[in-house]
Amino acid sequence: MSSINADKQQVKTLLPGSTIGILGGGQLGRMMANAGSAMGYRFIALDPVPDSPAGQVAEQIVAAYDDREAARELAKRSDVITYEFENVDAEVAKMLMDESHVPQGSELLYTTQHRLREKRAIQAAGVKVAPYREISSVDELREGVGAFGTPCVLKTAMGGYDGKGQWVIRSTDEIEEAYETLARAKVQLVLEQFIRFDKEISVIAARSPQGEIKTFPAAENIHVDNILHLSIVPARISEELQREAEQLAARIAEGLGAVGLIAVELFVTADGELFVNELAPRPHNSGHYTMEACRTSQFEQHVRAVCNLPLGDTTLMSPVVMVNVLGQHVEPLLSLMASSDESADRLKVAPKVHLYGKKDALVKRKMGHVNVLADNIEAALSWIEATTIWKV
Repeated sequence: MSSINADKQQVKTLLPGSTIGILGGGQLGRMMANAGSAMGYRFIALDPVPDSPAGQVAEQIVAAYDDREAARELAKRSDVITYEFENVDAEVAKMLMDESHVPQGSELLYTTQHRLREKRAIQAAGVKVAPYREISSVDELREGVGAFGTPCVLKTAMGGYDGKGQWVIRSTDEIEEAYETLARAKVQLVLEQFIRFDKEISVIAARSPQGEIKTFPAAENIHVDNILHLSIVPARISEELQREAEQLAARIAEGLGAVGLIAVELFVTADGELFVNELAPRPHNSGHYTMEACRTSQFEQHVRAVCNLPLGDTTLMSPVVMVNVLGQHVEPLLSLMASSDESADRLKVAPKVHLYGKKDALVKRKMGHVNVLADNIEAALSWIEATTIWKV
């Protein structure tokens, strides 16, 4: 983006009554629209799936993400455009830069869509990532595994989420199969040294076009089958480490010139070192806890940032555990909602249910989440255990 375009984008402030266009109509767009609508903004989403989660609470253009005419229609009907997931076509986002107001720009999207570009950008911001190598042949993979040892992780440079597009190589016998399997995606591959970590945490930072930055409290994340299961806040790490993680996230937001939210996923080693794992330039699953637990939710903050309003207070008001609701959890959760919750009363917790309006409750598909507010995280975790919902 040229400095002229950057200046043009930075001076634009959009007040309630304006229309926000969203590239993507999933649950993040839905929750963004809910938060922004409460402030007085209107929303329209572009998504290929009719009656998408966002389309149930906002207007929707039903079209493919790379449909340029549909994107132009979105631009005509919007005062500002944002995106709710990073696999939006970067070329469409770039086109919209010339025809609309896209304060996030296309450069950060271009960077975070590709793991190699992302890692180089993180390093340029002065933050550590796990040692890595670009892989373009099985021989290079064999050399890389020899250098890093096992286990190590082979990933596609583009695409993949919730554990897709990656292979944890635990033995040299897996090298050829891992390469052949991931090479089918016909994109670059990256091999990462396996970081032996004690905890996984994430920090969400928000940055406005004028350079104001605020970070949310660090969340401690627990994954099951490579899908986020719990986000625990406050994270069970030292206050010093929490401050360092927030400072790293702010440095990345500044270094990459982010506008809106950027989620920074980190590994915490036994000796307290922090390594960045991945970035996401949008609202993030691990930030859903902010909806009830912080003075400003991540979704309101994102709206504030892209509309060039002052950023909101991110103070944590209550300990909280966010637990994801997958397809197999929906029916038991609905049954629980229809009856008196004795465990919640006994433990003095307040479960706040958020369901996304997805039609098919498929196994391992994210269908919603529950924010469990409590006096302490132990009580929230005890409620999750007592319901038996997440043992399904």
